[in-house]
Parts: sequence; structure tokens; C-alpha cells
Amino acid sequence: MSTELRGGCLCGEVRFVVDGPFEAFYLCYCSRCRKATGSAHASNLFVRPERIRWLSGQDRIQRFELAGARFFSRCFCTTCGSAVPWTSKRNGNVIIPAGALDDEPDIRPERQIYCADQAAWSKDLDAVPRSEQGRG
Repeated sequence: MSTELRGGCLCGEVRFVVDGPFEAFYLCYCSRCRKATGSAHASNLFVRPERIRWLSGQDRIQRFELAGARFFSRCFCTTCGSAVPWTSKRNGNVIIPAGALDDEPDIRPERQIYCADQAAWSKDLDAVPRSEQGRG
């Protein structure tokens, strides 16, 4: 199934369209992804490079390569700092941060990886009160 989804950064300078299907959808709990996202995990979709089309802002994208890491990198908008898609040096796939999509993908996470590195505070959250909007 092919589905066209739009996405971009927080300020709107970087815009792209991705045409599925996606190769994979992983939640990564490694310490590098936690630091890079400032969250419990990275939520990344993987797609072949011919499936992404840049609409605007490619000149505003900065790539960060972590010294000493074979494959870890990330790209972000130089105006607002939002994570944007980047090409993996490992296999050439494009990694799409799920939160950068404006539209809902038709795939759900299929694997959680580096779970041994998961922060204790992000486990067993079913008992934590939920609020549909704000602090409630």
C-alpha cells in the first residue's frame, strides 16, 4: 500500500513528503537516542530514499555526527532545532522521526530496541494518571 504523508519541522522551514510503504518502525531506548530526543526513546520510521521528496528547507538542515560512533547521527532544522529525516550511513535508508510527520502513518511500532538501556522512569506507565489535554 502506498500512502503519501507530509511532514516538517516545528517552524515550518523544512517540509517534505514521504510516499510509503515504510520499511520499519522502531522505538529505540538506547542512551544516545534518549539524549538526542530528550525523551524516553526515539520513534523512527525507515523508508527507501526514493520515497522522500523535499518541498523546502533542505538548505536549513544540519547533520550531527557523533564522534566515535560508527552509525549514530541526526539531522535537524538550523532555525528551530527540530529533528528532520536523514540518510543512514549503514544501509542508505532514510530515517524519518515519527514526530516530524503531520499525518498519521498506517503502521505502528513493530519493535522496541535497546530495551536494556530503557530509563526506569519510562517503564510501567499504565498507573500514571492520564489527561487528554494539558496537566488536567
